[in-house]
Amino acid sequence: MLAVQGAFVEHEIMLNNMGMETLELRKKRDLSRDFDGLILPGGESTVQGKLIKEQDMFDELRERILSGMPVLGTCAGLILLASHISNDEKKHFATLPVTVKRNAYGRQLGSFFTREEFKGLGKVPMKFIRAPVIETVGDGVDILAKVEGKIVAVRYRNQIGLSFHPELCDDVRIHKLLLDTVSKKENA
Repeated sequence: MLAVQGAFVEHEIMLNNMGMETLELRKKRDLSRDFDGLILPGGESTVQGKLIKEQDMFDELRERILSGMPVLGTCAGLILLASHISNDEKKHFATLPVTVKRNAYGRQLGSFFTREEFKGLGKVPMKFIRAPVIETVGDGVDILAKVEGKIVAVRYRNQIGLSFHPELCDDVRIHKLLLDTVSKKENA
């Protein structure tokens, strides 16, 4: 769990309630501990990107993602993964071949909740808070969900990117999707 800033505690609570152990990654030394998957939480992507670099975690985390470590990026985490950000010149990990638009639903007052179809899971609850949208996807990217015609969830190899916050809902199916990805990698 990336724990430099943002809504990581809610992910931890959800995973702990599912019987999973979590590890907070705050400093470079935390990367020496054994972990099988990664969650990049919502929060402020610019701040998270800056802190990851200041803590000298960026290169190793990026290499682990590129090497196949399962990762779930929610909201700001999606922005950290995106290869392009249409309304920002910054790039972070740039491992997910998508173009995202930051704050596509507006500021805090534009936050909303809905239930929409998620590929393979049925209807899932989705909480959007100052959320990005995925404007375009590259080759090999599987679109998992749309809201009002806008792409809000994708999968590319080991990476799942979401515009919304599944950790703020009671439904564990998306976190289980990440855990299933971890399990498949371990058994490969």
